Amino acid sequence: MSDRFLPKAEDRFTFGLWTVGNVGRDPFGAAVRPLMTPSEIVYFLGEVGAYGVNFHDNDLIPIDATPAEKAQILKDFKKALADTGLVVPMATTNLFYDPVFKDGAFTANDPQVRAYALHKTMHAMDLGVELGASVYVFWGGREGVETDASKNPLDAGKRLREALNFLCDYAIDQGYKLKFALEAKPNEPRGDIYLATTGAMLAFIETLEHPEMVGVNPEVAHEQMAGLNFLHHVAQAWDMDKLFHIDLNDQAFGRYDQDYRFGATNLKSAFFLVKFLEDVGYGGSRHFDAHAYRTEDYEGVKNFARGCMRTYLILKEKAAQWNQDEEIQALLQEVLADDGSTDAFKGVYTPQKALALKSASFDRAALGSRGLPYERLDQLTLEVLLGVRC
Repeated sequence: MSDRFLPKAEDRFTFGLWTVGNVGRDPFGAAVRPLMTPSEIVYFLGEVGAYGVNFHDNDLIPIDATPAEKAQILKDFKKALADTGLVVPMATTNLFYDPVFKDGAFTANDPQVRAYALHKTMHAMDLGVELGASVYVFWGGREGVETDASKNPLDAGKRLREALNFLCDYAIDQGYKLKFALEAKPNEPRGDIYLATTGAMLAFIETLEHPEMVGVNPEVAHEQMAGLNFLHHVAQAWDMDKLFHIDLNDQAFGRYDQDYRFGATNLKSAFFLVKFLEDVGYGGSRHFDAHAYRTEDYEGVKNFARGCMRTYLILKEKAAQWNQDEEIQALLQEVLADDGSTDAFKGVYTPQKALALKSASFDRAALGSRGLPYERLDQLTLEVLLGVRC
C-alpha cells in the first residue's frame, strides 16, 4: 500500500543545516551526535525526502576557513545539491555566535562591530545568491539588552533601520532578486530582544526605505514561548502581503526556546496553522526550524525530520476533511448567517450611511441572548484530529 503522507517536491519542505545537523549540545551537556559536513547533511535530507536546505553562512563555511577550504566545501556542497536535486530557497547570516556580537550586530554600541556585521552580511548574501537563495532572513538574536542602562532603544532602532536600508540598497545595486524576511523573538539569548514580535516587525518595516523588499519570517516557537497565538501573527503578516517565509516547529508556552518537532506539543494550534496556510494558498517554503531530542542518534534524527513533514501532511488532510465536514460547515453557516438587514451600512463610509446607522434600532437583548455553538465546533475539531469522524 502506498503511503499518502510521503513528502513531494511540491510540498516545499525545507530544513536548515543547523537543524538535522544539530549535535545535541546544550548549555548543560556536550554533543551526543558526531558532526556532519554540509554535504553529508544534504545527502541526509535527500534520503528523508526534503525539498530544500537552508543555511547560515557559517553553517556552510566556518568563520575562520581559508580560501582553499571554502572552495572545497562549496565544491562538495554543490555536488551534493546536484546529486540529490535539493535546492537552497533561503539563506541567512550568523550574527549571534561569535564573541564579536556579544553586544549585538547591527545595534551594537561599537561602530566597528556594526561595520563588521554589514561586511559579513554582504559576503553572506553573495554566497546565498550564488547557491540560489531568493529569500534572505534576518534574526536579531543578539540585538537586545540585559539592562536598559546599556543602550538607548531609539538609537538601536535607528541603527537597525540604517543597516537594513544599506543592505537593501546593496542587493539592488548587485541586481539580486532577494526578499528580506525579519524574524522576531522576545528573548533568548538576550534578556530582551528588540522588535520582539511579528507585529512589531511589521510596523518597523513600514519605516524602511524599501518596505516592498522586506517581510517577515515568523517562527512558531518564538511567539508561543511568550504565550501568544502564532496563527494570529501569521494571518496579520499574510493580510499585509509580508509572509515571505515561515519557520515551523513546536513549543510549550512559557518555556525557553525548545524547537520541538512540528506538532509535537500543541497539535490543535498546529492544525489551525496548517489549515490557514493551505486555505489561503501560501506558496513559500515550509521550513522546519527544529531539533531532534538530545536522546537521538542519527537514525532518530531521520525519524524527527520525517515526522515533521508527515505531521504537516496529515494535518493538511485533516484540514481538507474539516472544510468538507457537513456538520462543521452547517455550524459555520449558522454563526455567519446574514439576513441582509445591515447591507445598507456596509462598505465605504458615507455621511448617509453614518446617519442611517445612527438612527437604526437594534434588539440588544435578543442579540445578547443568542447562543453561539463554539463548544460544538471545537469538539468536532478535536474529533476530526482524533480520527473519529468519517
